[in-house]
Amino acid sequence: MKTLERDLGLGAVFAISVGAMIGSGIFILPALALGIAGPAVIVAYLLAGLLVVPAALSKSEMATAMPEAGGTYLYIERGMGPVLGTIAGVGTWFSLSFKSALALVGGVPYLVLLFDLPVKPVALGLAAFLILVNLLGAKQTGRLQVVIVSVMLAALGWFVAGSATKTQPENYQNFFTGGVEGLLAATGLVFVSYAGVTKVASVAEEVEDPGKNIPIGILGSLAFTTLLYVGIVAVMVGVTEAGSVAGSATPVAVAAEVTLGQWGVYAVIGAALLALVSTANAGILSSSRYPFAMSRDQLAPPTFAEIHERFGTPTTAITLTGAVVLALIAFVPILEIAKLASAFQILVFVLINFALVAFREGSTEGYDPEFESPLYPWMQAFGVLSGVVLLTQMGWVPLVGAVVITVGSVAWYFVYARSRIRREGAATDVIRRRLGRDVLTETEAFVDGEFADDETPEVLVALTREADTERERALLSLAADLVRPEGGRVVVVRFDEVPDQAPLDHAAELQSPADVRFEEQTGDLADEFDVDVEYGEIVSHDTKHAIVNYAEHRGVEAIVAEHERLRLRSRLLGDPIDWVVRHAHCDVLLVENRGYDDPQHVVLEGDGGPFDPASVVVADAIAGETGGHVTLRSPLGDDLPETRTETIRAYQSELAGLLSAPVRTRDRSADGTDPDVVIRTGVQSRVRGGRGDYSPSAADSTEVTVYPRESRRPGFARRVVERLVF
Repeated sequence: MKTLERDLGLGAVFAISVGAMIGSGIFILPALALGIAGPAVIVAYLLAGLLVVPAALSKSEMATAMPEAGGTYLYIERGMGPVLGTIAGVGTWFSLSFKSALALVGGVPYLVLLFDLPVKPVALGLAAFLILVNLLGAKQTGRLQVVIVSVMLAALGWFVAGSATKTQPENYQNFFTGGVEGLLAATGLVFVSYAGVTKVASVAEEVEDPGKNIPIGILGSLAFTTLLYVGIVAVMVGVTEAGSVAGSATPVAVAAEVTLGQWGVYAVIGAALLALVSTANAGILSSSRYPFAMSRDQLAPPTFAEIHERFGTPTTAITLTGAVVLALIAFVPILEIAKLASAFQILVFVLINFALVAFREGSTEGYDPEFESPLYPWMQAFGVLSGVVLLTQMGWVPLVGAVVITVGSVAWYFVYARSRIRREGAATDVIRRRLGRDVLTETEAFVDGEFADDETPEVLVALTREADTERERALLSLAADLVRPEGGRVVVVRFDEVPDQAPLDHAAELQSPADVRFEEQTGDLADEFDVDVEYGEIVSHDTKHAIVNYAEHRGVEAIVAEHERLRLRSRLLGDPIDWVVRHAHCDVLLVENRGYDDPQHVVLEGDGGPFDPASVVVADAIAGETGGHVTLRSPLGDDLPETRTETIRAYQSELAGLLSAPVRTRDRSADGTDPDVVIRTGVQSRVRGGRGDYSPSAADSTEVTVYPRESRRPGFARRVVERLVF
């Protein structure tokens, strides 16, 4: 794979960053912001500059760790995963294309002050010229940017120096005309003025000595531009009467005419044209690297990663970007759409701060930045919160537009890219590790003291139909293994259900032949186990209520019952055992009974996520009492990302250290042996009787589905997160 030539020095980095900022942000937006906030627009520019600092620091750090083409896309994709990376890549590409087109269309009105020219044809001609320059190479682009920025800054410097002494104090009266809301709204509007500060990161692969030049270029240009913006706006407000600038298409020229006369207007016109052209130039340069980087990561067609043999530039990506810019200039009201780009830029900066946290807290191999963001993680938290606040000030139209771009990007990922990649973001691994640690902490507490609060822990074996000796022996044996380590008791109850019209007192006095057989059979079985066994019958009109009420009355730790095949009525109206699962105050163990005779191979079966602590305790208790071993079985395959497999392996290794029984770890696909008992965690589902998807692991194995009590079940949000990250 070809790489891009590193031929952009510190001067070019500074010029690209400053040139990407000084454009529509100072030559077009002040008039609009002044109408919202009044003279406080000066503070709005200062505040916006400060709010960009967290993202600038985060991006500087990540750029020195990963000096590759792609910038924002690359960092969010590596940090937050390919889905959010696709959103960031597509959205930022559109955002920069919008701003490039806006800069060109917004710059032509300054030219119209001198010549009677049509706006769109001139803008299209300038765009075509800049596209050609970018096709010729980054070195030519950097040199052109240095010349443009130098001349532009000289003109703006003359405007500030020549006008500062002519400001009038009365023009600053009623400073906070728009109040706090107006200030925040204006800050959100002018925020896009600083968006270009991190654009240089998108060409980091072409920067000489990126560890030094990138952070100095980004932070230095941000500080310089913030002071320049504040100075220009302060002079603009101070030298003009209130309202004379607001709404003007050429606000800086209006102010220059007041203080510097016609020559000042000419200088500002020249600076404005250079500034807006440089903004468009930097935008085309950086935005074209997004499809280039996405293509290299297989999120976009491979043609966008092709580099021209002669010019050394991604010509296809630049051509596509140029075509979008030309189309926007020709057919779309750019001033309205620019608000969409601004809102999405704020969102991207929020994601940038999240991405840095993901890299710092994750286990990303090779992440070794030469520059580290100070005040971590407070700086990033401030950037996230302030970005969210600004987004609330942007109005519904920009937010809806950002949502459309987001949905379109997600659709593109699932339709095109998902099948082509095996990669995930550092944030996913951070969340997975954190969840794994939390579940391990819960599991350790369960294993160390599951029945510690009770003097004589009890397990209820609930029989709802007549069972032969072997089936009842299996249930009693399982229950005995659960309570034996703590010296507990097994309570065996046969629940009889009688019609509603039958009096319970009369039914209880009558002992049926089945009751007699149950008592004789259970009495004989009780002598086989070295635990205390109580048994009896309960007659009721509603078995499910009777089981739950009796379990709560006795304060049992768990209910053990057999699975019952669903009849047609149960499928239509709901399985009674589902009601028991949802209302029991204790754990419920449903047994698919195929025999239970001193099991040596106990499989704890997972769905890829962390194992439920209650299920772990059951598996450990059974294997520990029978002298067997536990196998942790998860659906891990060769198609999973390496980081995911490593994290799950580490979690299972730590889990094995918590259990008293010997533990083996094996993938479900690689395990060809038949277990004696399979333990799995149930998924609550009213339609399916609380049993979830039933798929036997082995035809001859007894299967135990564990439903933790409500207080121990993870919430819906946690189950969703576990499903996503594991």
